[in-house]
Parts: sequence; structure tokens; C-alpha cells
Amino acid sequence: MSYKIVVDSCGELPEKLKKDFHFESVPLEIFVDDYHILDDDTFDQADFLRKMKESPNCPKSTCPSPERYMMAYNCEAEHIYTVTLSSKLSGSYNSAELGKLLYIEEKGEKQIHVFDSKSASVGETLIAMKIQECEEAGMAFEEVVSTVDAFIEEMDTFFVLETLETLRKNGRLSNLKAFVASALNIKPVMGATPDGQITQLDQARGVNKALDKMIAVMQDKVVNCENKILGIAHCNCPQRARSVAEKAEKLCRFKDIFVVDTGGISSLYANDGGIIMVV
Repeated sequence: MSYKIVVDSCGELPEKLKKDFHFESVPLEIFVDDYHILDDDTFDQADFLRKMKESPNCPKSTCPSPERYMMAYNCEAEHIYTVTLSSKLSGSYNSAELGKLLYIEEKGEKQIHVFDSKSASVGETLIAMKIQECEEAGMAFEEVVSTVDAFIEEMDTFFVLETLETLRKNGRLSNLKAFVASALNIKPVMGATPDGQITQLDQARGVNKALDKMIAVMQDKVVNCENKILGIAHCNCPQRARSVAEKAEKLCRFKDIFVVDTGGISSLYANDGGIIMVV
């Protein structure tokens, strides 16, 4: 069966997947004051980070429209899978679902399934990779859906950021108690709850200690590392990401590790120097 995997642009696709015709990235949009930025291959991270630093206002983002998702579904593929940013953090999931309903209403029945990643960034990437693995193994559509749903339930998301201000100002930390420690350079180790909300897992003084703590938390939580892939996304800090990958590899011996730079949406929330890790 032919298949297509649609990923909203919060999920960073490695170069190999960008060139794979089975994949399509559907862009979110970002607004910094009067600047409108489409989160696609034209995204200029350095220029965006500069605009963020220069602006007194918090940048905003909007999810793809249902019509944009409908366009992605309008193809010859018999099986279509969409992976979106956590529904607790964005309207992308609901938009993708509405796009599915619009497509079926206009074009007729088709096997389309929308996955709520309950994560972000490379979490979406890992899910997309799992979908392809299942399809290439010859699984039926329903079997792919159930296998990937189980994969999502077992997935763990971790991140350490230089600042949580963008997340806080955009209401993404509404379920957390106020975090008051910036004057002491305390950096929280963050993660995702089972339903895809942001939660604090631990904390440490300084970014480097927080990253080490994040790796230690991951080592405690994740089992069967040798059968799993670790995805790491960084915002403008490749050396920091390489250090995290090397330390994680020594401790856990993953099946594979890949490192990517953040796209637009992940750069917006991770800010300069942020590290996201999903397994």
C-alpha cells in the first residue's frame, strides 16, 4: 500500500526524511511584532533569534489551517498519517482532525489517522519514523495505528532551556507552580506528562548541571535503551547537543542517536541554547 506521513513543522525532519517523498512538513506560522515568518525551509534561525532578542514583545505562533491539512491529504497515497504537536500545547491536532473531516466530506472516504504526539520537536520525528518502519514492514493500516499509539504511550520527553519566559508568556506553563529561582541561576529539568502537558522533573544550578541531571533522569526512566532511538534537538548550540549525545550514549547505549537543529516553532519556545531530548 502507498502511504504518506504529514508532520507539522514543530517536528524537525532530518535531511534524509526531507528528501523522502513519503514525508510532508506542514508549516506553522510565527509573528514577531510586524514580522511574519513561515516555518518552512525558508526559516532563518539566526535572523529569527535576533528579532526575538530585539523585540520587547513575546512572539506568537499559529497552527496550520484545516484547509492546509486538507491539501496535504489530497494525494494518491492510500494510507495517510499525520503527526502533530501535543494537543495540550497547540491547536494543530484539532486543525488536522478538522482537515480530515473536510477532506472526507468533499472527496469521500480515505484511510487517514491523526496522531497527537503528546510531545513536540524530535518527539514528532520519532513517531514519524516509527510510522514508516511499520508501513515498510507491511503492516495493515489499523495495525500501524495501534502500534504507533503504543509507541507514543512509552515515549519520554525531556528538555532544558536557558529561559522559560516564552513558554510562560504564551501560557504553556499554566499547570505548573510559579518557578522562582532565576536569580540563583537555577535551571529546571522539564518533561511531558502522559497527556502531553509540560511538567518539571528536577532542577540544578546552571545549564550544564541541569543537562547532566536531565540525562540522569532519562537513564532512570527509560528501559531497553538498546532497542530505542534517541532524538536530540538544539537551538543554536551544536557543541552542547554533541556533549549531551556523547554522555547519553555512554550511559545508555541507544540503538541510534540523531541530532538536529530546531526549526521555527521549536526555536521560538526553546530559545537560544535550549536542548530537547526524546526517546
